[in-house]
Amino acid sequence: MKDFLRNTWKHRAHVVMALPVFLILFFIMYVPMAGLVMAFKNFNYVDGIWKSPWNGLNNFKFLIASKATFIQITRNTILYYLLFTAVGTFLNVTLAIMIDKLVFKRMAKTMQTLMIIPVFISYAAVQFIVYAFISSDTGIINHTLNTSTRFYSAANLWPWILLVVKIWKDTGYGSVLYMSVLAGIDSELYEAADIDGANSWQKIFHITIPSLIPMVTVMLLLSVGSVMHSDTGLFYQVTRNSGVLYETTQVIDSFVLNAIFKNSNFGFVAATSFFQSIVGLLLMLFANTTVRRIAPENALF
Repeated sequence: MKDFLRNTWKHRAHVVMALPVFLILFFIMYVPMAGLVMAFKNFNYVDGIWKSPWNGLNNFKFLIASKATFIQITRNTILYYLLFTAVGTFLNVTLAIMIDKLVFKRMAKTMQTLMIIPVFISYAAVQFIVYAFISSDTGIINHTLNTSTRFYSAANLWPWILLVVKIWKDTGYGSVLYMSVLAGIDSELYEAADIDGANSWQKIFHITIPSLIPMVTVMLLLSVGSVMHSDTGLFYQVTRNSGVLYETTQVIDSFVLNAIFKNSNFGFVAATSFFQSIVGLLLMLFANTTVRRIAPENALF
């Protein structure tokens, strides 16, 4: 304890500088976690969180009670995570390499700026952009192809529609991180490869991609913790919460949001969030342990 206090006093300037960030994280990220107690209570507005009666695991039982719905939303959540992660990672890396290899660097900077713009467009606006393309009456796709496809009634088409929207919105921003890694690769490696007679593809496969693997691994490990969470705006607003599409578009988060609007059962909502967090934590620990055994230098801890 004395060493801790002595070290803290020694670096007191850094402690003071970090204090505002620490307080923000503490009050925004940790204090609200006390609300998880609602997952084990029969919450009502009169008694409040702390005086509401305990009900054990009943809120969790309510989540699992409808087996068909629970299995469907869990399956959708996991499959969308796998789809978005696999395609998104591949495109992020590919796009970063393509921009890095551009001869005209000024054009690369312009492309990078244009690709980041979709990130700043909220899903409240994105839903209207999507509607302009796939509306059955005035949609650009139906008008251009002279068809009359009712996209908002065709559940089987929406995994691909959501994938396109997700790629359009996030890929540009996701590639920026990998571009920063590419900028840090020692140029002498490429010069040595040129001397050995390596062509562009050989340099990409033997120098560029191996240099990106540690960052790809870290990003995948960080994303595993959110495997049970989905982008509510994407699945709730872009799909316009159409019940006809629930078979392929309803995930755990959109299911919980609907439950809030219908019956305001906050105990159930807290139980669901707790379930998502615990599953995400266990999966992240498992994934990190696996990576640590295979490639310890790429593990988070």
